[in-house]
Amino acid sequence: MDSYPRSTVLRGTAAVVVVALLVACAGLTLAYEPPQLGAGTIKDPADGTTAVAVQGFHFQGEGSEKKPARLLRVNETGGITELANGTDRGVNWFYDVDPLDDGNLLVTSTVPGDTVAYELNPETGERVWEQRFDAEDTHDVAMLNEHELLVANMRNTPEDGGVSNDRLFVYNLTTDEVVWEWYFKDHYPHDLDNGANSDDWSHVNDVDQIEEGRFLVSPRNFDQAIVVNRSTKEIEMRLGEDGNHSILEEQHNPDYLESEDGTPTMLVADSDNDRIVEYERDCGDADPGLGAGTPPEECHWDLVWELGEDQFNWPRDADRLPNGNTLITDSLNHRVVEVTPQGEVVWEARTPWGPYDAERVKYGPESNGPTMRDQGVNGSFRLQEANSTNATAGIGSTGTEGTSFPEWIQRTTAGWPGEAAFDEFAETWEGVSQWVKPVWMAPWGFVTLVGALVLSVGWVLAELVYNRRRVYRRVTSLRSARTE
Repeated sequence: MDSYPRSTVLRGTAAVVVVALLVACAGLTLAYEPPQLGAGTIKDPADGTTAVAVQGFHFQGEGSEKKPARLLRVNETGGITELANGTDRGVNWFYDVDPLDDGNLLVTSTVPGDTVAYELNPETGERVWEQRFDAEDTHDVAMLNEHELLVANMRNTPEDGGVSNDRLFVYNLTTDEVVWEWYFKDHYPHDLDNGANSDDWSHVNDVDQIEEGRFLVSPRNFDQAIVVNRSTKEIEMRLGEDGNHSILEEQHNPDYLESEDGTPTMLVADSDNDRIVEYERDCGDADPGLGAGTPPEECHWDLVWELGEDQFNWPRDADRLPNGNTLITDSLNHRVVEVTPQGEVVWEARTPWGPYDAERVKYGPESNGPTMRDQGVNGSFRLQEANSTNATAGIGSTGTEGTSFPEWIQRTTAGWPGEAAFDEFAETWEGVSQWVKPVWMAPWGFVTLVGALVLSVGWVLAELVYNRRRVYRRVTSLRSARTE
């Protein structure tokens, strides 16, 4: 019996694989339920309304009406009202949102090339005032008092490629001028992380005043949360160190708390470690307290509480509530949850796509509750979900609990040569695919579609190489025919 030529077998195999991948994509997508705005698990009604800033999707000047940046108000039982939609206002992203004393919201948003901070009246939808800054991709603007705004200014590298001017600055609304500045280049080695000449050196994503004249700052790319003194410009506290991902890895929105005995404590969304952590400061025999003057290098931080490692998906905010629970923004699971110290989810709102910040409005910005030490809680806890579907909406193959593609890559390649490269690919996929993937397509379906496209492109290129002489003759013949 004559065998088929090798080229025919290879073509047939490629065709079968491509068709199988496309069929898998269709099947997975038909079974998929994409994240939708609405209530999730509600075991206990929330103690008041919750403001949520959703980053949304915007790529190279083109927004997605199906994945918009938006501001949401969530009631006690998970009912959602849209306060603002970025598609209507030309907003690329919504980032930090801070409740003000009068119930209005301080909003940080970006438009092409600039940052717009404004006060929003959530009842009328009107902007009380707004301030535009020549600053790219600012994630946080905090109000210090009725006259001053504190701004985290990232991606501030000169166009000529010089040393980054990433900074903090205080802007006076009354006098319309910058009245204070603090530059990362004056306090960090220029070869730290990707280097001070990179387009995004510090990626400072959060800044808050924790007491008069002291600012809690989050330079994400340095894997640190620091306290800066406004008067002396010294770094008075430092949690974490660049590259030591066992402490923090590309964190967001740290909060400063104190135990009843005055022990400094930080609650942090440890984003790339997919967990929430709480650390307390230990300076041995020296005073660890805020303002005591004990240098950062003479202290260390003890992990007191860890929640949901590898169950969250890129969490970017965690606030301690007065009842001892923690309000968590689980960004790439597209939801906000309230969780007990032991990990039980008691309240959940589904808020696609990519929520960035959530605040329980009546308690103001950031944390307003007890530390875990004061609650007698210590240790590592897993999330306890009433409905596992809600835990992984948008990352499993059908929207149900399962292993995501990035997780599968990391687990499969653990211990392989080049493991770091596989990890980097997995993290890049996790971030980018959420924005590129159509709303209606299953995440694993998107993986199979990309696989089919990559294989098809490779097949076409292989055919061109295999038939290069025939292609060359055909092109030459066409050129000759045109010249006759």
